[in-house]
Amino acid sequence: MTPYWEDEAEEDGANTMVRPYTITRGRTAPERDDFSLITVLTTAQDPRDEHGAPVRPGRLQPEHRMILERCHRPAAVAEVASDLGLPVSVTKILLADLVAQGLLLARAPLSVARVAGGADMGLLAAVRDGLRRL
Repeated sequence: MTPYWEDEAEEDGANTMVRPYTITRGRTAPERDDFSLITVLTTAQDPRDEHGAPVRPGRLQPEHRMILERCHRPAAVAEVASDLGLPVSVTKILLADLVAQGLLLARAPLSVARVAGGADMGLLAAVRDGLRRL
């Protein structure tokens, strides 16, 4: 399966491809560097700015729209990158754009575990001990 960003053969038979730096407008690193591969992403249901006014998204690229659609159900950074067919580094730049606009929520995996009642330290210790015995 070819990534969606590769075009079909043109009339002259040459294949063209949109380069990742074109998608990110030349940026090579995200503005925020706190995304891990397992950071959980969710589309904001009713995004509001600091004054309580509804956030109106700026002009979004197709990749931004695809991310928002994909994240209606919580997804990890790695899942989103895989679904887009883009490198993780490029995906993180696009995700940072959406988080900065207030359209996407990002939560570290540990905060999700705490909301669910926290990690069972006894279970984690048992797993650790079992791995050591291997």
